Amino acid sequence: MKKTINGEMDNTQVHSHYVPIGDHGMIGDLNTVALVDLNGAIDFMCFPDFDSPSIFAALLDKEKGGSFRLGPEDRKYKTKQLYLPETNILLTRFLSDDGIGELTDFMPVQELNRGNELVRRVTTVKGSVTYRLVCSPRFNYGRSNHVVHQKNGKEIIFSCPEADLDIRLISNVDINVNKSDAVASFTLKAGESADFILIHTSKNTPEYEHITNWVTKSLKDNIHYWKNWIQQSTYNGRWREIVMRSALTLKLLTSWKHGSLVAAPTFSLPEAIGGGRNWDYRFTWIRDASFSVYCLLRLGYTKEAGSFIDWVEHKCFDLKQKTNLQIMYCMNGDKNIKETVLKSFEGYKKSAPVRIGNAAYKQLQLDIYGELLDAVYLYDREGVQVSYELWQNLSAQIDWLAKNWKKKDDGIWEVRGGKKNFIYSRLMCWVAFDRAIKIANNHSYPFNEDWHKQRDIIFNTIHKDFWNDELQAFVQYSGADVVDAATLMMPLVGFISANDPRWLSTMHLIEQRLVDDFLVYRYHSESGVDGLKGQEGTFSMCTFWFIECLSMAGQLEKARLYFEKMLGYANHLGLYAEQLGFSGEHLGNFPQAFTHLGLISAAINLDKQLNDPGNSID
Repeated sequence: MKKTINGEMDNTQVHSHYVPIGDHGMIGDLNTVALVDLNGAIDFMCFPDFDSPSIFAALLDKEKGGSFRLGPEDRKYKTKQLYLPETNILLTRFLSDDGIGELTDFMPVQELNRGNELVRRVTTVKGSVTYRLVCSPRFNYGRSNHVVHQKNGKEIIFSCPEADLDIRLISNVDINVNKSDAVASFTLKAGESADFILIHTSKNTPEYEHITNWVTKSLKDNIHYWKNWIQQSTYNGRWREIVMRSALTLKLLTSWKHGSLVAAPTFSLPEAIGGGRNWDYRFTWIRDASFSVYCLLRLGYTKEAGSFIDWVEHKCFDLKQKTNLQIMYCMNGDKNIKETVLKSFEGYKKSAPVRIGNAAYKQLQLDIYGELLDAVYLYDREGVQVSYELWQNLSAQIDWLAKNWKKKDDGIWEVRGGKKNFIYSRLMCWVAFDRAIKIANNHSYPFNEDWHKQRDIIFNTIHKDFWNDELQAFVQYSGADVVDAATLMMPLVGFISANDPRWLSTMHLIEQRLVDDFLVYRYHSESGVDGLKGQEGTFSMCTFWFIECLSMAGQLEKARLYFEKMLGYANHLGLYAEQLGFSGEHLGNFPQAFTHLGLISAAINLDKQLNDPGNSID
């Protein structure tokens, strides 16, 4: 029976069987990812693609979601989890008095193999360990039944006609069927290993007697792939290890087939436990992807940046129409992202509703033009000239913006409380005109002279209509008396000097009203501007923006202290969710591209400032 404390329900037992969001590592093949918890259980995986229905989602419903558990049968052990340095190969170690086991998890990347393969190798390092495997896929977000077929004692086929998906589990140890699951129990002595491959049945997989050699070769190939990818980076500054971990994370969120990037690989992980701020982030936001391109370019990864620009040019079909862009698209460029509620899942720690799809795709968010044009401008500046066709299509979009930038919109935070004249949207419209003009001037391209006029009007409008004399600050929207952390982008995009008196007083007010210790909230959730009930955690990307602003303003000692304190909020593998809760727990979808690109940008800027002989505090 549940206890009540001060009139509130004690949900400790209800929640205890859910692993903390931050207690996960991520592996992937550039088609999708899997989350592996500290006990060696895969409790989240959409298959075969990022935006496919889940086959493992115990993170969202412990009973109905499905999982792939592999670890010691005896529960009396401690665990440690780490990545092999400079790779996305994940190791989970099981430590006990009887022996030490090591679980190696990876997904062979599409560029090297066939893709859509999940590889798990468990090895006993010392002593003797008995392991237990339970593979419990639940197809189509747990809504569809499946049948199980056993073959040769070492292969199981899971078939789900309703989801039109069959997957195979093959191994070099015996696997049995228990109802709708695959199970195995086996003992390994020091130096012995067992291998498991979960794969799409359409793939031509190796026969089970050759699995050991295949896994060994694939593991070596993928280690070399990731290490070679890291070596392509031009960044050799401070905090390189954590910066490159963020880069590796962004890479895993990239689609090999399409060149687009997901904002996060998960859906409906809550921004507040028990609340309704639960969204699906498995799509390509123009904003998030453009920011990611910006950071990848600064690290020297022009190939990934080019793949996204190619996606924009060839798969973002709205670009060729004289109408506004959607804010987000499916990975393949499709436009329809209908939002529905999954009644089959109870939600992480009973945080309902569980949503798939995202109704925000219908919103008007004018800032996306600025982020997109800034990414194209930076890519063009790297020496890859914008094509004639892309320039024509971008020009048509900027012409549309010239006629529509004064419209109220839903803003960067995708509020559901009604459209307003948000300062961030105005700011990024200014960026869109500014970068479009610079691209044109760099190549003597023809462009509409009205762009100059609109850019300058926006500049003056921001200083006039969004400046609050009483607060001595730029406010969230015209006529507001509240500030917004998105305003931190003003000096980062070159709109205003980081030492301008107006900016310094704005940053001071943001620090007073939105900063807790050094962690930054997006806005005042109590103001009702987002149209949602309840509060949320601090937004980690905004914290990194704040740090970068401090760095640009010359407050290096403070910026460095905050940056290095923020590194302490990463999980054990250097990964971040979208937000941090009151006690530092990770909240929201995990891991989030926004946070990791914010880290990269702040690190690069702070390192640059510290390298200036006149600024160094080392």
